[in-house]
Amino acid sequence: MSDMQAVVDQLTRIAQALEQGVMRPPQDWNASVAFRLHHRAGQLRLEPVRTVEKLSRESLKNVDRQLQAIETNTRQFVNHLPANNVLLTGARGTGKSSLVRAMLTHYADQGLRLIEVDKSDLLFLQDVVDLVSDRPERFIVFCDDLSFEEGEAGYKALKSVLDGSIAGTSDNVLVYATSNRRHMLPQMMKDNLQTQHVDNGEVRPAEAIEEKVSLSDRFGLWISFHSFNQDEYLEAVKVWLTHFDMPFTDEARLIALRWTIERGSKSGRLAYQFAKHWAGTAKLSPKS
Repeated sequence: MSDMQAVVDQLTRIAQALEQGVMRPPQDWNASVAFRLHHRAGQLRLEPVRTVEKLSRESLKNVDRQLQAIETNTRQFVNHLPANNVLLTGARGTGKSSLVRAMLTHYADQGLRLIEVDKSDLLFLQDVVDLVSDRPERFIVFCDDLSFEEGEAGYKALKSVLDGSIAGTSDNVLVYATSNRRHMLPQMMKDNLQTQHVDNGEVRPAEAIEEKVSLSDRFGLWISFHSFNQDEYLEAVKVWLTHFDMPFTDEARLIALRWTIERGSKSGRLAYQFAKHWAGTAKLSPKS
């Protein structure tokens, strides 16, 4: 997509939002504990997620440090105490999104709610904040797998909501975002060419670099994730097989390791996918 076409698309979305008027709330706030921002019948509205998959904290393995950090922050939030926006970064499939889902499962009874906003709808993020500002619930705005290209309007819209807008953010809203890149923008070699090296040894980053780190700096809490080693992966496989009422046999261990060779990685997501395959296959054709 050309730069001109991207600008046209953004202007079209803004024009549509102006035509649609005020964002419409759900017909029933009690219909779900999770909502998605959607365009339906020419209207921008929050729609309840009818089936929310529950995920317990106990099913998450090898992320104890990350779990403790995000749970402490979330507990502060639901108790109306100061808390930070959270950026979860690192290798794919290591549990970033799962941690957020686990927080919703655990704290929904205490008034926690989740609103999922796609990157393409970040232009309307301030409208979401305004819509829920008077609600008694505590809302996590969840942006999954974020990454931006230079010049995207959603990048600046998110920066404004996090910290910098004159409108401010309601104290019942936090942003939790996941990304494979800490700064969510591609790092280019050309960005370093304008970096200044002062005679006294001081290094002054170029403006382009400063701009690229400015978004992640607005998240008060950074939580990093790393790829699993073999033992951590097998531990996760064992947990998920137990979840599906299946034993962790030597055969299951061997096939689980073969999966890592075929996929070229080891992660909690891969362990979950293998466990579903193994349990489903075994229960479909039980051995006599």
